[in-house]
Amino acid sequence: MDLDELEPRKQQPKPKDLEAMGVDELEAYLAELEQEAGRVREKIAAKKAYLSGADALFKR
Repeated sequence: MDLDELEPRKQQPKPKDLEAMGVDELEAYLAELEQEAGRVREKIAAKKAYLSGADALFKR
C-alpha cells in the first residue's frame, strides 16, 4: 500500500475572509463566483446530454 493513498485526495478550500473585504471587492468576488457557477452549469448540461445520447444509443 502506498502512503499517498492514505492522504485525502482533495483538501477543502478555506472560505475567504469576507470581513476584510470592501464592498467593491465583495461585488467583484461575487461576480467571479457567479461566472464560475455558470461554467459549472454548462459542464453539467453537456455531461447530461452526453449521457442521454449514450442511453438512447444502447437502449434502442
